[in-house]
Amino acid sequence: MMRKQFQHITQIVSPSQSQKPNPHAAASPGCCETGEEMRPKKTILCVDDNEQALSIRKVMLETRGYRVLTCTNGQQALEIFQKGGVDLLLSDLVMPGGLDGADLVKRVKELSPETPAILFSGKIRVYDQDTRADVFLPKGMYAPVELLERIRILLIKKRGPKRTVKPEPLPVAV
Repeated sequence: MMRKQFQHITQIVSPSQSQKPNPHAAASPGCCETGEEMRPKKTILCVDDNEQALSIRKVMLETRGYRVLTCTNGQQALEIFQKGGVDLLLSDLVMPGGLDGADLVKRVKELSPETPAILFSGKIRVYDQDTRADVFLPKGMYAPVELLERIRILLIKKRGPKRTVKPEPLPVAV
């Protein structure tokens, strides 16, 4: 058996199938094998001055299907956010420079109140200041699965309830 990758689809094929081209892979990069369109990826802006932690978080989120933009300070994050396309902000609370995590969340919420924001910190265990963040998580006090679940829930709340599509009535031949 041999493993082939077509963008985000991994397909296992036998040696006899390996020479057959996959028409969906080249012709429609945003579609899966059945021709159905895949859901667009949600974009998370992840901010942390600890580059190692940032890298680990980025890999964890990307393996769960998110598009991740990373930066190491609040000012850079604000500039990226202002360009648009960010679905959720995930930021460290304590960062050097002029814009810490709480200030970043405040500025993001001024620009886009519906954008969910999660603050986390390794230095502060309980954050009782007034913040506009939707969630505060102390680093090391939660499992990665808890962070992923909170992100999923916040993105669902942002999206709103699923809308059902009414099927169009079929024309009647007379």
